[in-house]
Amino acid sequence: MDHVPQSPYLRALGEQRPELHPALKAYFSAVPRGSVGIGEGVFERVGTRRRWLWPILRRFQASGAVLPGWHEDVPFTIRNRTIAARAVSVRTLHLPDGDWVMKDAVSARPGGRVVDQIGEPTALAVAFDVGVDEHALTLRSTAIGVRLAGFRVRIPRIVAPVVRLRESAEKHAGVQRIELTVDAPLIGRLYEYAGTFTFRVEEEQA
Repeated sequence: MDHVPQSPYLRALGEQRPELHPALKAYFSAVPRGSVGIGEGVFERVGTRRRWLWPILRRFQASGAVLPGWHEDVPFTIRNRTIAARAVSVRTLHLPDGDWVMKDAVSARPGGRVVDQIGEPTALAVAFDVGVDEHALTLRSTAIGVRLAGFRVRIPRIVAPVVRLRESAEKHAGVQRIELTVDAPLIGRLYEYAGTFTFRVEEEQA
């Protein structure tokens, strides 16, 4: 049997691991080699209502980092793999005018943190503190880097948006809920998504 490395999320949680809901512990565990985790669900909302932000967000759309516009009731699928100790996810949003794909890779860092590299090539990099709140997994950003013209620029903390993610298990068996918000000082909500999905692990098809 192949050795299955510990996932970056569970490594970051450390002693908090037992507090995580069992369904979430399974979801955030490493996916065995030769298998893929598949999620299917619907985002109730995704994007931003602030139209002045749409042209800015379009700069990150092609890389699969951020989706401009405001969208409701969007079906989506997730495909998770563990590659070189990183949690690699591909999320496909099935929009009326065609699919949009978001890619990211999460790796563990010391001190109960993870770093999420978003987009391909990486357009955004976000460092998160990881915790458990009422059996749900929570992430809160501590630093954000943006790649512009080939250079990675760290946004100064005093003006950096705060990214918060909460993933919880719903009362219905096998259903999980994910909620993400991005809020900036003085401006408020810049971006968000929220939805529910089911999840299973299958062997990769040859």
